[in-house]
Amino acid sequence: MKYPITKRIFDIIGALCGVIFIIPFLPFIILAIFIEDGFPIIVKLDRISEGKIIKVYKFRSMIRGAHAMKSELMQKNERNDGPLFKMKNDPRLTKVGRFLRALRVDEFPQFLNVLRGELALVGPRPHEPGEIAQYPDEFKHIQYARAGLTGLSQVSGASSLSFMKELELDSYYIKHSSLWFDITILWKTVWVFFSDPTGV
Repeated sequence: MKYPITKRIFDIIGALCGVIFIIPFLPFIILAIFIEDGFPIIVKLDRISEGKIIKVYKFRSMIRGAHAMKSELMQKNERNDGPLFKMKNDPRLTKVGRFLRALRVDEFPQFLNVLRGELALVGPRPHEPGEIAQYPDEFKHIQYARAGLTGLSQVSGASSLSFMKELELDSYYIKHSSLWFDITILWKTVWVFFSDPTGV
């Protein structure tokens, strides 16, 4: 299905606003990451959007080589309802990274993905290929939508949701997608970001 032009314009305007917002903080973020753990400052992670693998940008919040350590930590995974990984005191997180994640600032480089047309401002949560491979059949369609920086599941409980509930919300969003729905979700995201950033 062709991506709606109105949604694309909305994405570009919102992403530009996001980039302008983060620019004054960039020198401090870059310097903090570099001083603690050197380069790289930004990492590119494999995620699925519109049925294909894309490279999603994030400020690096973990030590170098963190992904290779994931298999060793799986036995400490606090989620047992699906393929997603969550560990409250993940030893791979740097001190700066923990701070950036608490404020959700680590995800701001994804505005570049939006400008490139790889992500939407609002859409299903972008998951790893291995995670999407474990979607139940009734939710396989989610992977073919354009994933978003934020979405219905993110403003409805985020990581506190069960895996199935997250998929149900993402599926509901896709079936009822509209510009007004996007604006509502984006407004809730901004509200949570400034009132309780750990809740998004």
